[in-house]
Amino acid sequence: MKKAKVAILRTRPETVLDDYIRLFELAGGPGHLDKNLTTIIKDNISWHYPFPSANTTPWQLEATILALKKNGFNDIACVQNKTEVTNAFKGEDLNNYKPVFEDHGIKVLFNFLEKDMAWVPYKPKAKMHVLDKIYGDELRIPDYFFGKNMVHLPTVKCHIYTTTTGAMKNAFGGLLNHKRHQTHTHIHETLVDLLAIQKEIHPGLFCLMDGTMAGNGPGPRVMTPEEKNVILASADQVAIDAVAAKLMGFDPMSIRYIRLAHESGLGIGKPEEIEIVGNMDAAKENWNFQVGFCFHKVVGWFTWFGPTRFLQKAMTRPPILYLGNFYSYFYHDVLHWPLKESKIYKRWLKSSGWGRLFQQYLDEGSLRGK
Repeated sequence: MKKAKVAILRTRPETVLDDYIRLFELAGGPGHLDKNLTTIIKDNISWHYPFPSANTTPWQLEATILALKKNGFNDIACVQNKTEVTNAFKGEDLNNYKPVFEDHGIKVLFNFLEKDMAWVPYKPKAKMHVLDKIYGDELRIPDYFFGKNMVHLPTVKCHIYTTTTGAMKNAFGGLLNHKRHQTHTHIHETLVDLLAIQKEIHPGLFCLMDGTMAGNGPGPRVMTPEEKNVILASADQVAIDAVAAKLMGFDPMSIRYIRLAHESGLGIGKPEEIEIVGNMDAAKENWNFQVGFCFHKVVGWFTWFGPTRFLQKAMTRPPILYLGNFYSYFYHDVLHWPLKESKIYKRWLKSSGWGRLFQQYLDEGSLRGK
């Protein structure tokens, strides 16, 4: 396999849109996507509340649209998904995506709405690690995804189940329906299987990752946001996740989903085999992030990974599923957001240049729209 390329740049609020456009071109974005096809943007809403580092940023979204249009990609759509515990409509509103979509004429589709797309049976050509065992002949993916370019927009952050989350994990929400939590016990293998499927159905695959605010701690929601001022891009989903993991202070090949994807020939996970272009000093940083501990992680361990995982089938289906959903809602939205994260968010709006840029999106809408 030829050497993977990952582009990384330092950025600041005043130049971030232009920096993203340069990043897209530096990583070879125009050559990895087909201009004659629809390009899907898959944003990431880990939490519908606008917590720094948890979700695709509005400047990441707008800059991606600008970069695509500048390079002749004019048929662009955004696809959003839901989970058992996040609200896509609330998320796109609170995270300032709506004015960006409207001002740039972007069609928005939801993979959980029948009017937008249907879920059709799919038999992967690649040998699966676990999806064939979990779903059997009932594996279904959205029909809208076939034959279209895919551009993922994750953020650099930790994750309580996978250590880090990024390009590969971003496909989890798009390709599997809201019952995908049933794969969590084998989450690493699931991500590798999904990357193999993406390579079969998407003619072009690319990722633009935002590290302007990076998430340290028990992500993907209740983290400590840290200002890092970097952005990354690559056509190799494994390589960009590996570089992001190394920035956060983790050994990429010690993270199971990265190592499995590398060993399966789906991308490059070894840092020494990845070509870094752009700001070399930024690529050498070590942020010393740690996933850390939270009660939600303990509950997840008992459900998915611990000695009680044999009860998973009962615990992840009604009626117990409804209790789990209520617990997650209560833990994140009733306790954490009003008592802690909302206060961090409000301070960030005033104290950080990125917070002030987010406020500008709140007040004025898109920065370069019509």
